[in-house]
Amino acid sequence: MPAHQRKKTKLNSNSMRGNDYDFLRSKAPPKPTKGGDEVSIVDLFCGAGGLSLGIVEACTSLGRSVSIPFAIDFEQKAQAVFASNMSFANVVNGDVREYFSSCQDLAPVTDEEARLAALIGPVDFLVGGPPCQGHSDLNNFSRRNDPKNNLYFIMARAAQALKPKYILIENVLGARHDRGGIVGKTIAALETLGYKVEVSPIDLVELGVPQRRKRLVIFASLSSTAKKIFDIISQHKTAERDVRWAIGDIEEATNASLCATPSTPSKDNKKRIDYLFDNELNDLPNEFRPLCHQGGNHSYKSVYGRLNWDLPSQTITSGFYSMCMGRYVHPSQRRTLTAREAARIQFFPDYFSFESAGSRTAIAKLIGNAVPPKLSFAFAYSLLEIENK
Repeated sequence: MPAHQRKKTKLNSNSMRGNDYDFLRSKAPPKPTKGGDEVSIVDLFCGAGGLSLGIVEACTSLGRSVSIPFAIDFEQKAQAVFASNMSFANVVNGDVREYFSSCQDLAPVTDEEARLAALIGPVDFLVGGPPCQGHSDLNNFSRRNDPKNNLYFIMARAAQALKPKYILIENVLGARHDRGGIVGKTIAALETLGYKVEVSPIDLVELGVPQRRKRLVIFASLSSTAKKIFDIISQHKTAERDVRWAIGDIEEATNASLCATPSTPSKDNKKRIDYLFDNELNDLPNEFRPLCHQGGNHSYKSVYGRLNWDLPSQTITSGFYSMCMGRYVHPSQRRTLTAREAARIQFFPDYFSFESAGSRTAIAKLIGNAVPPKLSFAFAYSLLEIENK
């Protein structure tokens, strides 16, 4: 058996399509289920569509039909990628504040919000990843006062207007530390609307995502019998998966597409990559780093590092094309990751195309900012499985 198949999983109802390993390598999107109870998804700040994709796959696994009557993102390239992969969805490129009030309280639903709610109809899942740049611990502290942070409360406004059964919000751990307390206000508003709300940090490596990716998850439900976050994570918890499990079968990069094409390192970074391989190292010695990353001037040991086949990846960010942005040098090839490899580590299957973003820079941003679909799959599967009984 090839080395990269050592940890291939057995068929499991809690895995995507019964087998996460095969799911990541699937070349065809799910066949939509016709008839039956339809599951409706509204996705705000949708990005490439990771949250929706996980729910769609869960619905397919459980024989439920699915619709996405409204998804929206401010970035046109995000809208293009989402729409190209889920053609049945109504994906809008626009400012969410044009559809939901940006006020920071539960003022009465506006006429515009009421009209949109009527057009959308009943909603099962309201999901979203409000902009996190103002919260991330990878950014400077002043960004915690970023006005974009106030967009978080739109999740509560949307809940007030749409009355979804379930709400799933994903963001970086630092989201709770904004000085304006907008996350706390959002949670309080959801509770006022009658939702049972849970907030929990989750390391997605526990769900089988082959990277260290700690995120803050807010889960709200109108159902008194809905599973709790702990139970959902426990149901889908799996042994850690390594980089080999994710990308061991695609070691050779090609120039067949944007996603398969690696970046070209600078002359200095090429020397650094060669040094790592020639000396069988995963961490670049301090003296070979740029001066600004030497001594006490750098916080992240992983920067300029090489991935280890037998460990989970570090968090995938939009900087995966560059070794100066993290541990993104391929384990066995003298290059950094390709977009397809980064997408695999983010739990996007091979059938999911990012090509319509149009450039490697745009693709990297979408992949790095995406929510691994395994997160929403776990929640949707656990919740809908109970409904199906």
